[in-house]
Amino acid sequence: MFVLDTNVILHDAGCLYNFGDNDIVIPITVIEEIDAFKRGRDLINFHSRQFIRQLDEFEGDSLVNGGVSLGEGRGKVSILTNYEDEPEVTSAFIERKADHRILSATLKLKKEHTKRQVVLVSKDVNLRLKAKSLGINAQDYYSDKIEDVEKLYRGKRMVETFDPEQIDRLYTEPYEISSAEAEIEDLEPNEYLILRNGTKSVLAFFNPLSGMICRVEKLPAYGITPRNAEQTFSLHALIRRELQLVTLSGKAGTGKTLLALAAALEMRKYYRQVYLARPIVALSNKDLGFLPGDVESKLDPYMQPLYDNLGVIRNQFNETEKNYQQIQEMLESNKLEIAPLAYIRGRSLNNIYFIVDEAQNLTPHEVKTIITRAGEGTKIVFTGDPYQIDTPYLDSRSNGLSYLIDRMRGQTLYGHVTLEKGERSDLAELASNLL
Repeated sequence: MFVLDTNVILHDAGCLYNFGDNDIVIPITVIEEIDAFKRGRDLINFHSRQFIRQLDEFEGDSLVNGGVSLGEGRGKVSILTNYEDEPEVTSAFIERKADHRILSATLKLKKEHTKRQVVLVSKDVNLRLKAKSLGINAQDYYSDKIEDVEKLYRGKRMVETFDPEQIDRLYTEPYEISSAEAEIEDLEPNEYLILRNGTKSVLAFFNPLSGMICRVEKLPAYGITPRNAEQTFSLHALIRRELQLVTLSGKAGTGKTLLALAAALEMRKYYRQVYLARPIVALSNKDLGFLPGDVESKLDPYMQPLYDNLGVIRNQFNETEKNYQQIQEMLESNKLEIAPLAYIRGRSLNNIYFIVDEAQNLTPHEVKTIITRAGEGTKIVFTGDPYQIDTPYLDSRSNGLSYLIDRMRGQTLYGHVTLEKGERSDLAELASNLL
């Protein structure tokens, strides 16, 4: 018997159908909390409304009287309405709040159903710890969690002792060899390769459309030249038009956002608009409501990292050069637009080069919402660091970026590169590694 916390429902409105043949109980306190989220345009508001509609579709009073079957091979869902604060809860936690009411509901069910395993499911670590202190079995919501972030697809690999003759062939036209000749096991579509043998080496990738291993050249994009193999691979994936979805992951300072923006500017003639977005995640206690000014000035601090990267690219040129002036022209004409991610809802993403920065702060459902808005000719790029999570209910295994990399692996229109070497500065690299 699984007892659901509010944050599970706001994270995934379809969660009821992810518990197999087990029964699900929703404390009435959770329904009250969901009601508070029904107004608004954020994803949690949509999930709130969607979940309430699901419950409303069940006819009669069965939801509060024995439960309703969720279908063949599934358990029942019911709403627990009649329960008091358990003495164990009130003695341990003085404050009377929703989380503690949910603990009381779970404890009541545990006492009543001694022969069944009662489990509280919550994405709130603190609530799970409180539950365990009361002897309640508590778990995270695992439906959209990947198994092991350390084993996450990296998009690249090094092959030592590669045939030197084949390395030489990759440097001569047509700069490719068949994958059968290369004899590299378990090649993934669009996987990048560092092929080495002694002093000889070559950068390459596996093209799933032709079945060939092709050489990757180190080419600049809008004045930005890649500094290592990973950045060379990243620019290659970002510029290839047949790759409609690209993810770049890596620690701070590896150049993810800068490379994505440079590639977008380089490819601007093929797209109607270059759109840069990032989720708004408040730092410390400085939420939007506490920052002074109008909406635009409130949003500026969150968008500043994107403007900083744009400034780095622009400063590669003199003010009199066309490439320098063109960036300002693109901003003024909205050919290049920088905005919060929340502003894309309701927009048509046709023929757009769309970059989503800090994607690790998105839920899997938010990532799905973004990608399913992609129209004809659109390319979507997600960048982020799965270990640098700024939201309380996500971690390295459950964030949208990790989930996307795990699920899209092996698709012919998808490319991924994990960047590991920091290039921001020696100091930044040292701090990233040691602190």
